[in-house]
Amino acid sequence: MKIPSFDLKRQYQIIKTEIDKAIQDVLISGQFILGDNVRFLEEEIAVYCGTRYAVGVASGTDALLLSLRACGIGPGDEVITTPFTFFATAEVISNLGARPVFVDIEPDTFNMDVRKVEEVISKRTKVILPVHLFGQMCDMDELVRIKEKYNLFIIEDACQAIGAIYNGRKAGSIGDTGCFSFFPTKNLGAYGDGGMIVTSSEELKERLIALRNHGSRKKKYYHDELGYNSRLDEIQSAILRVKLRYLDNWIRRRQEIAGLYSSLLSDIPYVKVPTIKDGRSHTFHQYVIRAEDRDNLQKYLSDHGIGSTVYYPLPLHLQVVYKELGYKQGDFPEAERASREVLALPMWPELSNEEVKEIAEVIRSFYGKD
Repeated sequence: MKIPSFDLKRQYQIIKTEIDKAIQDVLISGQFILGDNVRFLEEEIAVYCGTRYAVGVASGTDALLLSLRACGIGPGDEVITTPFTFFATAEVISNLGARPVFVDIEPDTFNMDVRKVEEVISKRTKVILPVHLFGQMCDMDELVRIKEKYNLFIIEDACQAIGAIYNGRKAGSIGDTGCFSFFPTKNLGAYGDGGMIVTSSEELKERLIALRNHGSRKKKYYHDELGYNSRLDEIQSAILRVKLRYLDNWIRRRQEIAGLYSSLLSDIPYVKVPTIKDGRSHTFHQYVIRAEDRDNLQKYLSDHGIGSTVYYPLPLHLQVVYKELGYKQGDFPEAERASREVLALPMWPELSNEEVKEIAEVIRSFYGKD
């Protein structure tokens, strides 16, 4: 039996009738850019996340970029973030002429170690950009304390964590803005690129609306500033509105799968299963283990027809493009160790318990735990 890392076909077959009708309705309407579906989706996402506003944009990357622009980030500014994340988190900082400043991660959650943030704050620091990696939120109470002490912005990179909860609050609702990706493999995924920014600040919302549409704020063809073409389109919005109704059920199924994985793997001394901290939920965008002899385990899984993925094989501070920042091997030992040990196992709501058990059996056999 072949088991891929992710399979979108099974989900589509389950909701095919609703998806096809939603797409057809958009085609019939002839309205494709910033129409009713975008507006309704924005309202629905804001309610879901517990914020006053939501602004649809073209991708999760653009959600981060526009959030930074809306907070006034530019050349000479510094933004504190993690080196253990997808490249876009730091890329958008650099593309605005600002400098990413990294802090190491927690070994159990892979999230930013917030205890290290104050150590790197300088006069140029303007933003803290935590990443809620794999579906579990960072320690936001401590980050809010730091934000208020130093008068900083918080931009939540919640691209992997829609629906995650921290002490009763949803991902994206605690910072000045929260950023989501609708890349197809996300828990709430479109059939193409897409993103969303949530905020409870009317000022930031108005700026974001202008930035996504070439800097045009209120009157068409009149431009207050240089912006971007970053509009979430109607077809993707219609698809996402259908899928949003299923999101909580899909998250619950991911949590069931994760629980089954952990029960089957937790007794293997060479494997560390995910940790969930008190007061938090985990949406399991990825189910990521730490594995001794990770690369050979991944090959062994592949030889048995099972997909897996390494998120991420090289921390950002060691990427060639960031050589100029002056970081070196050993600066962030937890991020570096994670890059050698992490392995994401197949995780999608339509995965069957039998498939999960088969994956676990193969892992157990690799480590001689049959």
